[in-house]
Amino acid sequence: MDGFMMLRSVLPACLVLGCVQLAHAQAIDDPTRPPAALWTPAASEAPPPKPARPQLQSVLISNKPGGRRVAVIDGQIVRQGGKVGDAVVVEIQDTAVVLRRGKSLETFKLYPAPKIENKPGASAGRKQE
Repeated sequence: MDGFMMLRSVLPACLVLGCVQLAHAQAIDDPTRPPAALWTPAASEAPPPKPARPQLQSVLISNKPGGRRVAVIDGQIVRQGGKVGDAVVVEIQDTAVVLRRGKSLETFKLYPAPKIENKPGASAGRKQE
C-alpha cells in the first residue's frame, strides 16, 4: 500500500512538470524553407510587367497525319485560326508559330536563334600542327 500511495503523489507532480516543459517548448525553424525575403513580396514591389510581345511557351503536334497542332502562348492554348490578343494564329510549325496582325506576319520561335560572333583574328592565337 505504501508504494501505491507514493505513486499517487508522484504521478501528478510528473504530469505537471511535463506540461510545464511542453509550454516552454519553442518552435523549430524549417531548415529547408527559403528566407522570408524571397517568399514574402515587399509592399513597394509591383508585379513584374507583362512582356509586350506574346511569349511562345510550347508547341504540341500529333504524330498522326492530320492530327492536332496546338501552341501555348502566354499560358493560353491556341490552335491554327485561334486568336492571341488581337492576332490570329496563321501557322503552327515544329518550333515556331506565325501570327498575323492586320496585314503583317510575325514569327515567334520556341528557341531563340543563337548569336554567333565572328571576330577577325580569333583563330590567330591557335597553335598550328
